[in-house]
Amino acid sequence: MDKQINYKIRPLEEKDIHNMQNLFHSTVLNINIKDYTKEEVEDWASCGDDIEHWKELLSSNQYVGAFNEQNYLIGFSSMNKNGYLHSMFVHKDWQGKGVATQLLYEVEKIARQYEVKEITSEVSKTARPFFEHKGYVVECEQKQQANRLKLTNYKMKKIL
Repeated sequence: MDKQINYKIRPLEEKDIHNMQNLFHSTVLNINIKDYTKEEVEDWASCGDDIEHWKELLSSNQYVGAFNEQNYLIGFSSMNKNGYLHSMFVHKDWQGKGVATQLLYEVEKIARQYEVKEITSEVSKTARPFFEHKGYVVECEQKQQANRLKLTNYKMKKIL
């Protein structure tokens, strides 16, 4: 078992949007392709094209990013005051290296600071096993609008 690597974590801001877009796009196209069709991942990835949407997300959610030794963004996640975990994306080359685990720890800490009792999230087929392993339970399967298509994901929750 590898020892837990601690990545540098810091809040993300508007200056990080370009790197967040690239990471989101690359992760969806390269990682989520194992659970979704090519058409679905291309549609989903296109949701990250709008800079204004990213600014909106940053203003309504607290985003944190994980960075490697070269200060390169390798993952990000978010939490809002209502306990909604909006995002969890890890760079395709950094999967399985503890990045998501550390990010989840950080956003759960934020949720506790907000005094949230329950975290909810809408989780992809790809991410579902990770979240289940971390104590999240599926409330229901649903179809969520990406751009043109509706994609299957899961409404999940965890009681803090």
